[in-house]
Amino acid sequence: MSAKPIREFDAKLVLAYWLSRSPSLSGGKPESDLATPFVYPTPQVAQISWDEATNTITPDSQVPQWVYTSKLVAKPDQLIKRRGKAGLLALNKTWPDAKQWIAERAGKPVQVEKTTGVLTNFIVEPFLPHPSHTEFYICITSAREGDTILFTHEGGVDIGDVDAKALKLDVPVGAPFPARKAVASALLTHVTDAKKRETLIDFITRIYAVYADLHFAYLEINPLIVLDGENGAEPIVQFLDMAAKLDQTAESICGPKWAIARDVSVTAPTQGSSTTKVIGADRGPPMVWPAPFGRQLTKEEAYIQKLDGSTGASLKLTVLNPEGRVWTMVAGGGASVVYSDAIAAHGFSHELANYGEYSGAPTEGQTYEYAKTIIDLITRGSPKPDGKILIIGGGIANFTNVASTFKGIIRALKEYKAGLIAHSVKIFVRRGGPNYQEGLKAMRLLGESLGVPIKVYGPDTHITEIVPIALGVKSARKSGVSSARSIPPSAPGSPPPGKVIGGAPSDEASIGAIHASGERTQPGDQIVHFPDGKKGSARPWFRPFDAKTRSLVYGLQPRAIQGMLDFDYSCGRDTPSVAAMIYPFGGHHIQKFYWGTKEALLPVYTSVEEAVKKHPDADVVVNFASSRSVYSSTLDIMRFSSQIKAVAIIAEGVPERHAREILFLAKEKDILIVGPATVGGIKAGCFKIGNSGGMMDNIIASKLYRAGSVGYVSKSGGMSNELNNILSLVTNGTYEGIAIGGDRYPGSTFIDHLLRYEADPDCKMLVLLGEVGGIEEYRVIDAVKSGKIRKPIVAWAIGTCAKMFATEVQFGHAGSMANSLMETADAKNAAMKAAGIVVPETFEDLPDVLRETYDVLVASGAVRPKPEREPPVIPMDYKWAQELGLIRKPAAFISTISDERGQELLYAGMRITDVFKEDIGLGGVVSLLWFKRRLPPWATKFIEMVLMLTADHGPAVSGAMNTIVATRAGKDLISSLASGLLTIGSRFGGALDEAASMFSNARDTGLTPREFVDESRKANKLISGIGHKIKSVNNPDLRVELVKEYVLKHFPSHSLLDYALAVEKVTTAKKDTLILNVDGCIAVCFVDLLRDSGAFTPEEADEYIKIGTLNGLFVLGRSIGFIGHHLDQKRLRAPLYRHPADDIFINMADLAQPRVSVKLT
Repeated sequence: MSAKPIREFDAKLVLAYWLSRSPSLSGGKPESDLATPFVYPTPQVAQISWDEATNTITPDSQVPQWVYTSKLVAKPDQLIKRRGKAGLLALNKTWPDAKQWIAERAGKPVQVEKTTGVLTNFIVEPFLPHPSHTEFYICITSAREGDTILFTHEGGVDIGDVDAKALKLDVPVGAPFPARKAVASALLTHVTDAKKRETLIDFITRIYAVYADLHFAYLEINPLIVLDGENGAEPIVQFLDMAAKLDQTAESICGPKWAIARDVSVTAPTQGSSTTKVIGADRGPPMVWPAPFGRQLTKEEAYIQKLDGSTGASLKLTVLNPEGRVWTMVAGGGASVVYSDAIAAHGFSHELANYGEYSGAPTEGQTYEYAKTIIDLITRGSPKPDGKILIIGGGIANFTNVASTFKGIIRALKEYKAGLIAHSVKIFVRRGGPNYQEGLKAMRLLGESLGVPIKVYGPDTHITEIVPIALGVKSARKSGVSSARSIPPSAPGSPPPGKVIGGAPSDEASIGAIHASGERTQPGDQIVHFPDGKKGSARPWFRPFDAKTRSLVYGLQPRAIQGMLDFDYSCGRDTPSVAAMIYPFGGHHIQKFYWGTKEALLPVYTSVEEAVKKHPDADVVVNFASSRSVYSSTLDIMRFSSQIKAVAIIAEGVPERHAREILFLAKEKDILIVGPATVGGIKAGCFKIGNSGGMMDNIIASKLYRAGSVGYVSKSGGMSNELNNILSLVTNGTYEGIAIGGDRYPGSTFIDHLLRYEADPDCKMLVLLGEVGGIEEYRVIDAVKSGKIRKPIVAWAIGTCAKMFATEVQFGHAGSMANSLMETADAKNAAMKAAGIVVPETFEDLPDVLRETYDVLVASGAVRPKPEREPPVIPMDYKWAQELGLIRKPAAFISTISDERGQELLYAGMRITDVFKEDIGLGGVVSLLWFKRRLPPWATKFIEMVLMLTADHGPAVSGAMNTIVATRAGKDLISSLASGLLTIGSRFGGALDEAASMFSNARDTGLTPREFVDESRKANKLISGIGHKIKSVNNPDLRVELVKEYVLKHFPSHSLLDYALAVEKVTTAKKDTLILNVDGCIAVCFVDLLRDSGAFTPEEADEYIKIGTLNGLFVLGRSIGFIGHHLDQKRLRAPLYRHPADDIFINMADLAQPRVSVKLT
């Protein structure tokens, strides 16, 4: 979710701190917004929390001093509305009285309107007596078009209908903030006191500056108090009750600003204030995102939330009714809502136990943790007489390996076998996507061996048809349910030999064709060459993609690009739809991809400008930049609006203010934006964006290689694949489909694309799949009513189950939450039906309604079905075939002394943790790696610990490979060892010195961990000692854990390690593999040892760091492993190694020497 409510305590701290500090609306100093000697309000707020473990509230030692000398107001701070009317307000109290009032209510359940929750957090602030005429009301809200300021001169508890009585000032996106006179005339016409009016203009200007700068999404103050100044001084502004929402996706930008404002130790010291502070990522504690009132996070929900925050995948869990019979484990944000809708539609909402989703290609380990948490909840308590139901559902995945994620679920199911049997749990599985056959087969076999009923269904079964089967009720659909069979995957055959589409020119001469560049091609070449593109003719506005579309891909996304090229080939395109890639960090180079059975080369540029210049035929950009850099990269792309006409933004988590600015600028420049938070879209038979449409088996099954007649638009990327599947079964297929993305402010909306389809003569029928939240469906309704859309349109809004929930539940998409009755799915479906749009009774009926509507078009002659054509066969990639277990390959090396591939490092079969548990010492490590046997243990010291950890990391790393190759060439130990040691440098192994230097300099110069990371990012400099290819937050490097444990226990001081761990928290928030690695951990710990042990002067410590001592430790430690590999190969009598020729790509095209064809007579 993006816009998330925060506590009143935090809102007041953030607003008060930044009111005098945020830049002016013109970008200058805050004072430039003011026309009066404005007096900024001073924050005086205290947070009192209830500790469930001890059943006590915050002790007096942790409250600010002013509570003892002021009359106070106390109230709950848990996102509760109308607290005064609910009797949850204590006024004019002393601290002892306020404390008693809080203690009497803390930890107790209370009902507010229809919601019951436990009171756990309270806010205390000074009581401010004031006359009623000093009360005002102000609210700032955000919408797609811009921000709106609401103001009324009558505030307080009896304000009434704000929308009806408040004056409004709109601030459109991209427009400057109105002048003072415009603010006064729009909002302050009822404020008669001239002095207060000027003060309010200052306040409104500054509060909006903070609103924009701090990425607020909502801010309401009621009442806002404006008191007369004493002795003619300026009026004083105070805010009493406040409600606010921040854009959580802007945390990477505003996190430090939010944090420093929350550092109450600076603004309100307590009796127990201490100079010792925990080192965090920022100067202050991070923002807290409380659950809605009545929805206190359970331990399991908090665990999944933490897991979600540390991975690039999406993992969500909300426990609705722990005693419920029906549990779900659904893949995909849209699919998760559809399943909940179906369960509620069949009358089982009271039995629905949870809502949740997993998506974004989680790893096997992450899926295991997620599944284990849910299954643990299912198997708690007393068994029910009629048993329990677990629905493992999902749409057709775009790129997630279904079998791989199912492995994690299967592990969890096996672990809870006894509990599942005891609770009579029945499991129903429905899934599609990459490798789904293997996944379903594994699930079916598990059911046979586990003793738990498991029924599996594939994509030939409608996504929600397993729901009535699981519930034991009759399906409302006319068509029956066909059980999906687990079909083992088979390798597709290669295309028959012949002319390759877009292939190289042929030449019958024995020397082949020689081109002006000196390049030579022959019929047997494996590289396909395509002519340089020229700027093509303009397409009509309603058709941004066609069979000639060429695109640029921003970011290195080889898997997505290969999918796009395979799709192009299956469609019979002459040229690939991807012209080039843009990657600012990698330098110019060439990447190799497959074009059918041949290979093609695509250039990689470092700038958009160069790519656009070199490829004038490319008018689409698929932007895979991360949420942190997508704003700047998209603005850069839109500078070339004369050529670029469409941009797809794939990233999730784009700050809403950035998204609005992008869509505003795109509209100005007439650029179509798809996304953010989208999988993309597909123009059947022509062009596909990124991973949309899934892998080739789904593209072929859904007949996307040729055009159909139905154009659809959906919010959900996963559900768009379901629509492709459904349309291929009940119509002649998809003409074009767009997933606009699930965020609140997508760059293009339903109506934008439906109007295109309406204007396109080749598109005969329209489909809209909306959802709860937002009002974009009503724009479509207006277009239908006004006659702008005349073609048949079938529509459905998912999220009808939302009304069944007692508390607020955030669904998978950021925009899927109703803020008013008209935003509910039921209201949208009713309104669409009333407007003449074809709306099914439930989502289950959608296929039947689509079929009926399509049949009418066929009967009328509007659609004339064409004979099917066979698409060309796309060979399976070697890596994917290997993953499916269809092929095998002999290993190039044999090593018997170490293995780093598993969860932890092995030395000759002994786990690295066992090395330390059994305290075998350096002699033990040497014996394992050199002699493959154990010798008597040595005493454990830190330097020995370092040598043990750096001794070896398997045969695949550069140094070990060099050592082995040299040994197999007959070289002696010294030569082989030297060969390995020569590879140690900044790229391999020798990062200890640099890591020590970077972390030390950053801390010594006073940079916070976040400032250190940001400065390194700005300088395009990687942080030495951070990052791992395999290990992550959820799969930690146990070597690092061991060092940390040892140092934290035995070192007298470890300040630099603490600093490095704080840096790790910042970097892993971006990507979970950016952990503190073993080089970095050893480096910072050794610096701590040098600086804080007392054995070295500061000068000596710094010198030892500079002269390479840390790298010396690595060289010495790694030499043990290199020698072991040398002895191992000698013992195996390994022959001379020659690398396989087919593993080397040879390209002669880049040779500068010209080649001349000479005809001999």
